Amino acid sequence: MPGVRQIYPFARPPELDSDDRVHLPVIIVGAGPIGLAMGLELDHQGIRSIILDDDNKASTGSKAMLWSKRSLEVLDRLDCSQRLLDKGVTWNLGKIFFGDSKEPVYGFKVLEEEDQQFPGFINLQQYYVEQFLKDEIDARELTEVRWENEVTAVDQTADGATVTVSTPQGNYQLDCDYVIAADGSHSPIRKMLGFDFEGETFQDHFLIADIKMKADFPTERWFWFDPPFNRGQSALLHKQPDDVWRLDFQLGWDIDRAEELKPDNVSRRVRAMMGEDFEFEFEWVSIYTFQCRQMDRFVHQRVIFIGDAAHLVSPFGARGANSGLQDVDNLGWKLALILDGKAPPSLLESYDYERVTAAKENILSSTRATDFITPKSEISRVFRDAVLALARDFEFARRFVNSGRLSVACILDESSLNTRDQDSFDSKLVPGSPSVDAPVTINGEESWFLKSIGNEFTAVYFARNGEKAPDGATDLEEDAIPVRTIVVTEDNKAGAGILIDHKGLLRQRLDGQPGTYYLFRPDQHLVARWREFDCQAVRDAVARATMQPRRIVQEGEPV
Repeated sequence: MPGVRQIYPFARPPELDSDDRVHLPVIIVGAGPIGLAMGLELDHQGIRSIILDDDNKASTGSKAMLWSKRSLEVLDRLDCSQRLLDKGVTWNLGKIFFGDSKEPVYGFKVLEEEDQQFPGFINLQQYYVEQFLKDEIDARELTEVRWENEVTAVDQTADGATVTVSTPQGNYQLDCDYVIAADGSHSPIRKMLGFDFEGETFQDHFLIADIKMKADFPTERWFWFDPPFNRGQSALLHKQPDDVWRLDFQLGWDIDRAEELKPDNVSRRVRAMMGEDFEFEFEWVSIYTFQCRQMDRFVHQRVIFIGDAAHLVSPFGARGANSGLQDVDNLGWKLALILDGKAPPSLLESYDYERVTAAKENILSSTRATDFITPKSEISRVFRDAVLALARDFEFARRFVNSGRLSVACILDESSLNTRDQDSFDSKLVPGSPSVDAPVTINGEESWFLKSIGNEFTAVYFARNGEKAPDGATDLEEDAIPVRTIVVTEDNKAGAGILIDHKGLLRQRLDGQPGTYYLFRPDQHLVARWREFDCQAVRDAVARATMQPRRIVQEGEPV
């Protein structure tokens, strides 16, 4: 696969041979990693979808290649994480270099806390991630991918949408309840519907060179400011699988792109960095400029935008694809409840608010990193260089060094779906936060806490000695939107189905005093927590998190 685009065969759609109009719950446009993950998420939610893509080839080059801990947690729920871990390169240490010195200014750890199921980051070329997602889709039943099926029109009604599809053998139409646009930064769907995509395009160019080489460099992220091999600019080095290394060189704005892409000139840059006698071969070379842009709204009636179609950031900090996977994580369970008639369509407004807020946070972080890496004035450059010089010896200065704040999950603490704390907690996890993880034992098998929650509303009860689930907790399992309660104890003699917090880390990380009750959304974000279980309070919190009256949650009346 390395260096070669996977080609998928065109299959004649059955609609070309039938006058019957097919109606689907969801049509997804775009079979990149985010569109494929969206189809897989809906499949896990029991929702049928078709993914339409105008191409028939997987991506080329590394492209999105840094996958965060949170992304691995999301993909774990989709049964894809292990293949990524097995193939990817795990790393936890980054180093910052400045000027002529061969010694780093300082190093930093991505993941400070140990006893986590997943590393802070893995490096893995985008084409592998696409292939693994496609393989998982092929092993399931509710999601279909159609290649060389180009969406040429989307017509919305009050009840749904109709898409017109062009293929090498003719055109056809599909009806659906919702269209999800995952068709990338240039998004034909966004353009054909006339929606804005506002923000900033940065006046700089970067050269990516994926090279195949044998090297004994450690598996770390290395970032240079003003190195001797790229004076006045920056550079980045990352290891990938298959002995492929990703090199990024800042070029500046006034360049001749065709000249810079000539193999001899790219080789000159690589050898200046690695040494004149260095042996390597090219896998992929590209020049890119970058943008920080987003739509004002991601939900437009029956069309929902995700990934780069909705928001675009610079690559510094790996906030692009990782943010797109968080879109998938946020949208899937909400759409499933709406399509199942258990939540009102207005629940999509929470997707719009939460992910627009997250996109703004990512764009702000990405813009700040870009401004630090590429100063816009001489004064800014003097400040940056002074910070880098001080960072060698002074801890306070390191907080100002910004080579790209690495992607983390957005904390949705202002979301209207949260129930605010009425009790005090000594934990960084607040309503709206994605859950922490910790090692646990269940039925005698060692596992992880996050494997126990997801795809449904799940509660965690920290039991007192010898106690099981609190009275009334089992009643919640019979509600229209059920809540499953997990009992956590430190007692190694606990019964079947009870999580044993054998290291005490879950209790520590959640401030899980005896009697404490945590409620999580299907995307593993905390909804509410209490020091004492209250059945009505839990139902009220579920109603708030699904934007409907409490009695509907309990009695199952249609919304």
